[in-house]
Amino acid sequence: MSRKLQLGLLFLFPLAVLAASLAVDRIYGLPGQGYGYVLRIDLPSAQDKLDLPEVEGPIDASRPLVVIDPGHGGHDPGAGNLGLHEKQVTLAHSRAIRDELLAGGGIRVAVTRPDDRFLALGERSAIARRLGADLFVSVHTDSAENEDARGASVYVLSEKGSSEAAARIAARENRSDVLNGVRLDRQSEAVNVILLDLSQSETDARSRDLARLMVRELKGSTRLHFDNVQSAAFAVLKAPDVPSVLLETGYISNRDDAVYLNSKDGRDAIARAAARAVRAYLARQSEL
Repeated sequence: MSRKLQLGLLFLFPLAVLAASLAVDRIYGLPGQGYGYVLRIDLPSAQDKLDLPEVEGPIDASRPLVVIDPGHGGHDPGAGNLGLHEKQVTLAHSRAIRDELLAGGGIRVAVTRPDDRFLALGERSAIARRLGADLFVSVHTDSAENEDARGASVYVLSEKGSSEAAARIAARENRSDVLNGVRLDRQSEAVNVILLDLSQSETDARSRDLARLMVRELKGSTRLHFDNVQSAAFAVLKAPDVPSVLLETGYISNRDDAVYLNSKDGRDAIARAAARAVRAYLARQSEL
């Protein structure tokens, strides 16, 4: 046998072994090991349109719009206690706040998830922006290892969260959106940065105004965990042009709070306080 033929066989032998192994694996392989067991999952396209919720209340589009966001939902139950999950509590309280606002008239209301469905954090604030909301209220329940912790809290976006949000929004929008009525695609990059910063600063100030009113109204209606406005970098609060607050209705990890939050009395008390705060905020804004 010639030396060239020997070298050729030496080169082809590993390839033949590899091909045979792949063929055997494909035919007889165990699940997870052969090509026949590749699982393909269709993910939603990034270009898919948001499923916008129904806007209830007056037909007049000039009326203020409040978007209420029940935390968690679907395969994300949130915290739990006594067989109760956060996603159930937040949906019930959001509906109660919606009903209280609608009963008073003059305000349009939308709930980001009207049923037990999952929404990503970015979708929640995006819904508010797409609907042109005047206010965004995200509803949650708190949880702690200390089972004695009780009471409601109100949060706004922290300064660190604000700067991170402005940078992310600027990158995502890429000068192709409208911010507070100004077309970003008609401005220079430097002007866009200034517009985003100014918008975020004004939005933060308005968010704090609403949060202070909400703490004031809750103080006379239910137990508070913090009697002043708190701040944190909650992703759901990072819309740069929609005043936003996060309402922690109480501690689901506390037995007494869990029972209270799941009661009609608890829902009604918190809903009335939240609705009074929203109306007081909108009345102040209309005077400016």
